[in-house]
Amino acid sequence: MSPAGKRAILAGGAVAVIAIVVAAVVMVKGGSPSTAAADGSTSDDPAVVVAKYLDTFGAGDGTQVGTWTDDPKSMATAYLATWQGLQTQTVSASLKQLVPPAAGSDKASATFTLAWTLGNQKSWTYDDSMDLVHTGGHWLVHWTPALIHPKLTAGQHLALGSGAAPTNGPAVVDRDGKPIIAGGTTNPFPLLQSALGGPAKPAAGAPAGSYEINRADASGVKIDTLVSVGQPAGTSQSQTQTSTLSVATQAAAQAAVDGLSGSAMLVAIQPSTGGILAVAQNGAAGTQPKALNGLYAPGSTFKIVTGTAALEQGDVTTETSLPCPGSAEIGQRTIKNENFQFPPIPMRTAFAHSCNTTFAQLASQLPADGLQKAADQLGLNADFTIPGLTTEAGKVEAAAGPAEQVEDGIGQGVVQASPFGMALVAATVAHGKAVTPQLWKDQPTEVGTGYHAPSASVIASLRKMMREVVTGGTATKGLGGTSGTVYGKTGTAQFGDGDQANGWFVGYRGDVAFAILLEGSNDSKPAVTLAAKFLGKL
Repeated sequence: MSPAGKRAILAGGAVAVIAIVVAAVVMVKGGSPSTAAADGSTSDDPAVVVAKYLDTFGAGDGTQVGTWTDDPKSMATAYLATWQGLQTQTVSASLKQLVPPAAGSDKASATFTLAWTLGNQKSWTYDDSMDLVHTGGHWLVHWTPALIHPKLTAGQHLALGSGAAPTNGPAVVDRDGKPIIAGGTTNPFPLLQSALGGPAKPAAGAPAGSYEINRADASGVKIDTLVSVGQPAGTSQSQTQTSTLSVATQAAAQAAVDGLSGSAMLVAIQPSTGGILAVAQNGAAGTQPKALNGLYAPGSTFKIVTGTAALEQGDVTTETSLPCPGSAEIGQRTIKNENFQFPPIPMRTAFAHSCNTTFAQLASQLPADGLQKAADQLGLNADFTIPGLTTEAGKVEAAAGPAEQVEDGIGQGVVQASPFGMALVAATVAHGKAVTPQLWKDQPTEVGTGYHAPSASVIASLRKMMREVVTGGTATKGLGGTSGTVYGKTGTAQFGDGDQANGWFVGYRGDVAFAILLEGSNDSKPAVTLAAKFLGKL
């Protein structure tokens, strides 16, 4: 929930990005503006490519602007880092001059102006240039970090600072005392830039409204200041604030998601304290904080909830033998497994192999509000106001009917959860008690709707089943014995017309609980592999 009490509920992972009108009129011979092909394909006219590049630059979508360059992934990554680092609200890109290619040449160039509107209505405008190359029968903008700003080089991005740097320490530090924001020093947590920049007080002696625009390296460390507005000579001390974040955990999380070409996000929470350790998204996931408040079908990770409800009802234990056919008619629904079946097996083994037919049948035997009550116990319907953040854990209501309840039981009905919410579920199982997520050690979270964890016996059963997922179930090949003692649950969730699916892996190891979501991966295996990479760096 936001500090103002307004929640952004992003259903099904579809995030509404504000479209920004960009002045990118390109004049060609005869004085007529050039337009791109209707299907968005790369044109063999450099004027069209320049126009489309400038247009998409202003739309806040690094993936789209990258398609008009000869290195889409690098462009998307750098664009996202700067968009978040500057706390961007809008940006416009307008053409100054196009220098067409000489006869027979495969090179062209252009100059343009970028006008940024930053956090708290700060603004910044400057001129830049680009080179175009003709390759593969098409013109493309040649990638270089200088496309973002003339002074940027490889691995660097732009970031907004709060003003004069204090002389006796940073304004914001992580849980280990490592600097996150030190006046004008940049933030290694790009998705949380605005939240971390808000509570920190500007250095004493820096007038209200003073700020810096800095050049930062890939880890967020300030290299130098490009622009300084309203900042006097000399600085004095600033109050230090301590966050729950961990620079080391964030670095591991960001490195893990950045290794994927598709949309990837990861949230890590410390179960014992509720402290948020890391929030990471890659460039393909966009600029909005979907990891914190994007709601998605949780797929088979929701079997943690279904298992909780069945165990709480008392009709089964982890050792109860249950059928796991390849297909089952349950009421009005036909439920199938992913090309496997078993003779009757213990509930823990059905959980480990993610048997849809088993858990759909268990769901059908619950009261209409059975899944809702279990979700309540695991924090999915809890509501928090965390200073600086907009979060949404999930949305699980009483089923409207038996058919819906069957589908909800395997996370494919109308139930929804965010990566933040599923990390909270994993943290609750790890801690055995309700967990209140925190971002600050001196600014407590306000609990709007709290919750009580399942009974100790149910928690013990959930841990047993989640461990078997790793030792003998769907996560064995991805983790095995190389990542330590991990407890988890995999999941895939179809969306749209059902031809595609998102991949999940949620779990915990020691005092680190996490949730990983890969949009459109069509399998949970890449999420398990990403978890191994993340945990291997901790």
